Amino acid sequence: MQKMRVGVLMGGKSQEREVSFNSGRTICDHLDTNRYEIIPLFQTRKGELFILPWHFLHRGKTNDFVHRLPTEATKIGWDDLKELVDFIYLAMHGKYAEDGTVQGFLEILGIPYLGSKIFASSLGMDKIMQKEVLQSHNIAVAKGIAVYPYQIRKFEKYKQHIFDRLDKAKIKPPYIVKPNQEGSSLGVEMVPTKKTLDKALKRASAVTPGHEQPVLIEEKIEGKEISCCLITDTKTGKPIPLIPTEITLESGTHLFDYEQKYMPGKGHEHTPARCSNDIMQKIQKICTRVMEILDITNMARIDGFLTENNEFVVIDPNTITGMAPSSFFFREAAELNINHTQLINHLIETELRYYGLLEPIIEQEKKQEKSMQGKKINVAILLGGNTNEKEISLESGRNITYKLSPKKYNAIPIFVSRNMELYKLTNRELVRNSTKEIEELLLPQDKLRWDDLSEIADFVFIALHGGQGENGAVQGTLQMLGLPYNGSGVLASALCANKSKTNELLKTKGFDVPQSLLLSHQEWECNKDTWLEEIEKKLSFPFILKPHNDGCSVLVEKIKDKRDLIKKLTIFFRSKKTAMLEELVQGMELTVGVIGNHNPQALPPSQTVASDEILTIEEKFLPGAGENQTPAPLSKNSLAFVQEINKKVYTILGCKGYARIDCFWQSAQTSPTGKERVIILEVNTLPGMTPATCIFHQAAEVGIKPMDFIDLIVGLGLQEHRNSEPESLLFKQSIERKILQKA
Repeated sequence: MQKMRVGVLMGGKSQEREVSFNSGRTICDHLDTNRYEIIPLFQTRKGELFILPWHFLHRGKTNDFVHRLPTEATKIGWDDLKELVDFIYLAMHGKYAEDGTVQGFLEILGIPYLGSKIFASSLGMDKIMQKEVLQSHNIAVAKGIAVYPYQIRKFEKYKQHIFDRLDKAKIKPPYIVKPNQEGSSLGVEMVPTKKTLDKALKRASAVTPGHEQPVLIEEKIEGKEISCCLITDTKTGKPIPLIPTEITLESGTHLFDYEQKYMPGKGHEHTPARCSNDIMQKIQKICTRVMEILDITNMARIDGFLTENNEFVVIDPNTITGMAPSSFFFREAAELNINHTQLINHLIETELRYYGLLEPIIEQEKKQEKSMQGKKINVAILLGGNTNEKEISLESGRNITYKLSPKKYNAIPIFVSRNMELYKLTNRELVRNSTKEIEELLLPQDKLRWDDLSEIADFVFIALHGGQGENGAVQGTLQMLGLPYNGSGVLASALCANKSKTNELLKTKGFDVPQSLLLSHQEWECNKDTWLEEIEKKLSFPFILKPHNDGCSVLVEKIKDKRDLIKKLTIFFRSKKTAMLEELVQGMELTVGVIGNHNPQALPPSQTVASDEILTIEEKFLPGAGENQTPAPLSKNSLAFVQEINKKVYTILGCKGYARIDCFWQSAQTSPTGKERVIILEVNTLPGMTPATCIFHQAAEVGIKPMDFIDLIVGLGLQEHRNSEPESLLFKQSIERKILQKA
């Protein structure tokens, strides 16, 4: 059957390009490849259009690859789309994406596209006009006034006029200031008094560089913040409201900001919202009405507040909603037992029926002969756990669950609680934003014993990070149960979980490692003066303070001087018993994936670009916050040198399956030895497997897509623990051959 060519358009010229890239990646990951041919399309902030190479698709930030597009991507014009695609899935957000501009262009080109058409899109991005339309239909909206750029530029001249309008509209402080044509909470601030309105208005008006825009000053509504997504019945065209979500802000915050929206584990959401069924239905009815009034089609997300007197006040209707893996859209659909792939394909089918393109596809599929794929392998995915890295584990486990090939595997997500107890998860639980939310939904009947794993699974994929998930405990448990699993065995896991012991071994084997020492809380409390002398003998300020058995940049601090050391150790020892003090290494920070069992191969190294000396957890996992260059900007010989060192480290430590090694590279000119060298920082035997993690970038550089990469890891686990190498599981039969062919 000839597949329909679906162009997934992401990026764009707006401030929301990073969120768009995140959405586009999710859509590409979950489109039905049996029915559609996926063509990733990327628009730069300057408006250039490229067919995005797959090895760029799983980067964490667009800056990781935009400079490589001219040489490694195919640049196209808008008119070329007519020959390249049959349908456009719009994954762009904000200005030039949701405001009718791209919709108008696609209609000129005659290309069918997903979502609302020109009128609804343009109205949906103009908050001022949108509010007037909704008010005229008796929909409750936040009280507010519009302030225009000429008034903001000459604020002193118009100040009293603005204040008078606020008083007349009975809008009292604190105020909510928001740009007229932005999303993702960009430029939105809470302003406590009239005195500080000036600066907030200027920031909001100029949030898009080079483009001044009107600004709304609105009342701050007290109540429950609610978001309700809607889809459309494919056959009838009628809106179907999903289950509304209630948003609980983090302590000390006043708005549901960018970080709470997109950082794993941030914010707290309740789906269904905590209100009665009658109120829930009232919210759904209002949101359906808003969708109809604004002429929004296919999908929508309506944000608002439920006040104390149960009035639902609409604050922001959206024609295109973000589609990150744990977004409102997916979690609300999961309440109706609709998974990611089903939801995305429902949206496309709805649009194709509108254009009269769906029926021919269905007829072709009916004629196509279906072949049986044989028995699927049951894979239990362990996620969560009791460490500081449990939120990243949730992201990793969810991603693995969704990317295990449905043709080969039955994915069984299993939540590991803070007590290391097991619970089988439903899709509605898996899509939650934090482990705390999942724990609130766990039921006694979903609890499993560790012994039960042998009954339900043929393979266990450990998506845990740190602690007992990575230190050999879970590995030993699975070996005792006779279950094959991913990654390294008991000894290598236990060794690499202890950074100090790993460094000691590598040093004896001739590898370069940072100078370091361990310090226990008890030792420090007993004799601080002696230890301060010992520290100053071995290390020079500044140096690094970090746990010897934790990851994800948790509790990692730069120590500037003796006073700073005493202060930060006091805080550190509140949660940890042992501290690792380590030399601050200068050089190019790299991270290197290594994969294989008996003949491991190192993937192309990535340069980790930190805003400061220490990479933060936000830079690792918040969309658009961090930067990685893959491959690192080194000569061919230096890249090969780094890969060879890391491959040897992996082998000496006895790692299996895959790992990620963090290190520093120094040139002969910058190295104190006068020779090029690699300084090993730490070895992660179960590296993060979130959608944009570095190891996916590196695998993509040698032609391995994420689904195939996860398939390889499973195959290597089966090979190691069952002495088998099933051709159906190992892509190109072995990872070693695959990488060598692409190198």
